Amino acid sequence: MREGDDCYAGPRMESLFGEGGGGMDSSSSIERDRERKSRDKLKPRSSSKKQRTRFVAHGLQPPMVSAAAAAEGVVATSFKEHDAAYFHSYSHVGIHEEMIKDRIRTEAYRDAIFSHADSIRDKVVVDVGCGTGILSIFCAYVGARKVYAVDASDIAVQAKEVVKANGLSDIITVMHGRVEEVQIDEEVDVIVSEWMGYMLLYESMLASVICARDRWLKRGGIMLPSHATLYMAPITNPDRYSESIDFWRSVYGIDMSAMLPLAKQCSFEEPCIESITAENVLSWPIVVKHIDCSRVTIRELETVSADFMISSMMMASLHGFALWFDVAFGTPIIDAQSESSMESTIVKDFGCNGINHRRHGNSSNQIILSTAPEEPPTHWAQTILYIYEPIEVTQDQIISGSISLSQSRENPRFLNIHLEYASGDRYFVKESVMR
Repeated sequence: MREGDDCYAGPRMESLFGEGGGGMDSSSSIERDRERKSRDKLKPRSSSKKQRTRFVAHGLQPPMVSAAAAAEGVVATSFKEHDAAYFHSYSHVGIHEEMIKDRIRTEAYRDAIFSHADSIRDKVVVDVGCGTGILSIFCAYVGARKVYAVDASDIAVQAKEVVKANGLSDIITVMHGRVEEVQIDEEVDVIVSEWMGYMLLYESMLASVICARDRWLKRGGIMLPSHATLYMAPITNPDRYSESIDFWRSVYGIDMSAMLPLAKQCSFEEPCIESITAENVLSWPIVVKHIDCSRVTIRELETVSADFMISSMMMASLHGFALWFDVAFGTPIIDAQSESSMESTIVKDFGCNGINHRRHGNSSNQIILSTAPEEPPTHWAQTILYIYEPIEVTQDQIISGSISLSQSRENPRFLNIHLEYASGDRYFVKESVMR
């Protein structure tokens, strides 16, 4: 349920460089001071329209400190301090209300659990980041023998009462703590978790799902979702650019074009969470990362990158790049021989892959939850990386470059984004932080 599309507001962490190093100044000394003071904060973000908080990891410890972070002198204590605020934010009912009211999301999980009833009945389940306990209750409804519902935020107190009110306390045990620290004295058959953040990997919750998998999942056990794929495509969005930028060219007959550089900086310096449509997309999307949840490692997620070379399907202004994801329950989203062959490739069925929450292929267990632009909107929307200066492209013109998403050394729940893109004789680099 969304009342408006908002960009993240926060300290400036982007730069845009033209060929030879020219381009917009990355920040003033005042902005850099502000950046240093606030870069370690993790708190719900709000706008004048609606609070746009989406911290998906309810019950989890941050991933282990990377070698790069250790080299920089970052210590584990700072991560725990970040997570204290992080988990506290999940104690607010508004976050859970927004997620549960996203019917595309909630009904996809419900139907996936019900379609896997034969794998859950009389089995042991762990719900990682259980929130209010709704997914745990779905598992109990299909006959799970035992469900461990784990959450590190204080919402676990309410979850325990919800379970009790529904007469399921003998089946569901709510555990208030981090999944890395709680003790479960038996192997489990199923892990269910709604771990996806904006741009799939924001918040790094998947690392804790991996921890649960390695600690408790039986050989041959199942994970819901089982696979995930992150996509990216160039977009055009003239209405958004006109609303935020061209507005300043003439205001009540006054020439305010001097405001344009600042308007671009403030509007597009950080990733924006917005809903677009298939009409905004200029090319087939590329696969940035495909994840097999049964095999992926924590280290593999520290940095995700992909190169791209794609052609525009139309004549339009290139305003930025959109990222979105699909998750599959019980089957890979992309049928390919190997994970490496799936990354950095073009997806040919964009716009033709069914509805947002659908069965896929011939198996009754194959349900896909998609956040693609051509699908009905979810609370994840799409993540847009707007560029400061639009590039006019013609049909079949090549757009090339690379994208890299790396966990921040200061807080691994944040993502450092490095985007390089070129078309015609223009080449740019854009850096930003999803915080």
